[in-house]
Amino acid sequence: MSTSGSAYARSFLMHRNALISVLECIPADQSGFKAWEDGMSFMRLTDHLSGSITRMNAMLQGQTPEKIEPSGDWSAALERMKSSTADAASLLEGLSEETLNRVIPIFGTQMPISGMIDFLISHEAHHKGQIWMMARMIGITPPMFVKIG
Repeated sequence: MSTSGSAYARSFLMHRNALISVLECIPADQSGFKAWEDGMSFMRLTDHLSGSITRMNAMLQGQTPEKIEPSGDWSAALERMKSSTADAASLLEGLSEETLNRVIPIFGTQMPISGMIDFLISHEAHHKGQIWMMARMIGITPPMFVKIG
């Protein structure tokens, strides 16, 4: 069974839009909060997830991903998250079945572009779970884990 670029865009946005809803509730003075000593803070996780999608976009366009510099402040991290979301959704929406089936080198192996997208959506869900837990630790009750519709 094949999945279209539109279906990947919807799946990505269900997760990403819920994530943005939670991140917008995090006060700037809590953006450095970490759940454990060596863990990533809200800001680091936000930059990490934005960077993952930015790197995916570059790879899908045949470019070499650039190193992503840390955001200067919480507002910049949130803006980068929103910008990377719009860019990724637009790119995913336009992917053809042929492109999704194209095999590319990634993570030291070969996989179809659809497999890379599946991996990145799972990666996002993994870190989103950490953010949900951390939000609860600072007194924020997150919404449902995805935004449907």
